[in-house]
Amino acid sequence: MHVVVIGAYGSAGVAAANDLAEYDDVSLTLIDDGDPGGGLCILRGCMPSKEVLSAGAHRFQARHDHRVSGVPEVDLEKVVETKNEHTSNFASQRRASVHELAERENVEFIHDTARFVGDHTVAVGDREIDADYVVIATGSTVNVPSISGMDEVDYATSADVLDRTQFPDSCVVMGFGYVGIEMVPYLSEACGMDITVIEHDDRPLDEADPAFGDELLRIYREEFGIEVLTNTYEQSVESTDDGVRLGVDGEDGEKTIDADELFLFTGRRPTLDGLGLEHTALDIEPDAGVGTIEDETIRPSPEWVDETMQTRDDPRIFAVGDVNGKEPILHVAKEQGAIAAENIIADDRGADLTPYENTHHHVMFAGLGIYPFVRVGHTVESAAAAGLDVVTATREASDDGVFKTKDVPDGLARLVVDADDGTVLGYQGLHYHADVMAKTMQVVVENEMDVRNVPDRAYHPTTPEIIDGVVRETAAQLE
Repeated sequence: MHVVVIGAYGSAGVAAANDLAEYDDVSLTLIDDGDPGGGLCILRGCMPSKEVLSAGAHRFQARHDHRVSGVPEVDLEKVVETKNEHTSNFASQRRASVHELAERENVEFIHDTARFVGDHTVAVGDREIDADYVVIATGSTVNVPSISGMDEVDYATSADVLDRTQFPDSCVVMGFGYVGIEMVPYLSEACGMDITVIEHDDRPLDEADPAFGDELLRIYREEFGIEVLTNTYEQSVESTDDGVRLGVDGEDGEKTIDADELFLFTGRRPTLDGLGLEHTALDIEPDAGVGTIEDETIRPSPEWVDETMQTRDDPRIFAVGDVNGKEPILHVAKEQGAIAAENIIADDRGADLTPYENTHHHVMFAGLGIYPFVRVGHTVESAAAAGLDVVTATREASDDGVFKTKDVPDGLARLVVDADDGTVLGYQGLHYHADVMAKTMQVVVENEMDVRNVPDRAYHPTTPEIIDGVVRETAAQLE
């Protein structure tokens, strides 16, 4: 059996390749044109972004602590230099692992661009490779929204933020999801910019219960001095002599916003451009307003790939990671890659395939990572939508003295528990150290623990006391 993996440097592609290479009867061709290569997360995503956020976090905490004299300045030259050194090392390790894999007798690596020229035939340079199965793991690229004037203005993306050492005085931001929520405080705290953010809804954090979006909004406005315009939509954009002008329609009607620069944090779309999908059986309908297959700006619906990671139009083509449009998160990409490898082997042998199922497990480094947001499992709203009867408890960080002693008093936590049998269904946290508590709560949720069996004591004084509080309260409601 011959399998081709397109996008072998990325997290999903590497995961699939590592598992497939273990089978002696699998001939594996790995293809990636990355330069230098290493995957989005390492080079332009979660790892470099945490590098720069941490610098802003140190300044924020010093600025807010009345016990500390003076406010340090962030040296952006050193921030970028350190980030580049670290990510370069991380990326070289990823490349080395792929190249080491290619030293096996049944594995070949090609550093070039691939495109389909037939259902399962892939052209690379002057070669055509006929495969039994193809894994598409080409990741994602910046999604540029379609509004009037967008093609005629300059804009910066999160990748630009990670590399720049100089910034103008002001900016207007389109996009307040994962990327925007993480990048905006950095622009304010470390780069000293006056910022106006456009938010389409009442509040950010769509995946959270409303209280968490409201608290995040308050923190950004009051602690970071960021202007967030809610229930506002972009209408047009144009260049001016001094920068950019964005026309919006919001709660106060139509108006324009002038700024030195426009930043696009409008999410990402699957990288399928130029992949030659028109030569395959894949019939992908792009989302309205984004583009068509003809102009090669494809943003397919997540339904084009089913839960086995097979494309629905061709069960011998699999799509994993960001490219399938389902859930662009690193750990999900790895798990999808592993499932794809397992299912390719199963399909070839006529066995049943395994659907990919994961407990919702997200960490967002909001507030420069000082006030990260975590969601594991169900929210109150998602539990209700699933028809579950629940009891809940919500605790403010300020209810526990340890957060005050560490001078991080903002935020809250919420536990969702099945009212019938006490099973812990979900946890949300927007508070200091919520990110490091995510693993603990993942274990509790995924092992379906009864809240009455979760220890309700932490070493004192430590921040997990916030978990103890919601555990005790929900357990008491069950009794």
